[in-house]
Amino acid sequence: MRTGLEYYLKLSHYYIVMTDFERALVHSFNDFFESEEIDGIAHRKKQHRFSSQLCDVLVDSEHDMFYLAIENKSVKTSSTNKLYFSQHFSESDEGHQVERISDFVDRSGRRGFLAVELKRGRGRSRQAYMVPWNTVREAYQKDDTGLHIEDIKEYPEILRDSEDYSIADLCMDMRI
Repeated sequence: MRTGLEYYLKLSHYYIVMTDFERALVHSFNDFFESEEIDGIAHRKKQHRFSSQLCDVLVDSEHDMFYLAIENKSVKTSSTNKLYFSQHFSESDEGHQVERISDFVDRSGRRGFLAVELKRGRGRSRQAYMVPWNTVREAYQKDDTGLHIEDIKEYPEILRDSEDYSIADLCMDMRI
């Protein structure tokens, strides 16, 4: 017999189109909730063609620390030393992506984060970091062109367990 969580994970794996990083982050949160017996679920709303979404991953829980909105970005460090607001974030009729997510975070009461995956080239494992959304918002509002990769590395790292990411250490240390 399947629990609601197992059924949801099966649906998210087969029917919701996600990047590998988004899928790994969703599964990492859900694995953590299950192993720690915490009521919570991470999910990604299905994105319809030609429509924008508020952010990539939503985490829902009665616990405030797990009521999250997470935008995911992957960047090749061999191509750039910065995550640019003009290049890596979208612009639509509703405004710049940083403005739209900031509005969503403010109105929903969620804690916002930017999860950045650094693709470091062939033979080197990927690294990922959780940047508080306020940092992204402040840089954007100051008219910075983006966030330097070296600055992103100063934030908590999402550790890898072989090929999978694990948010357990971040959560256990209360760093998110």
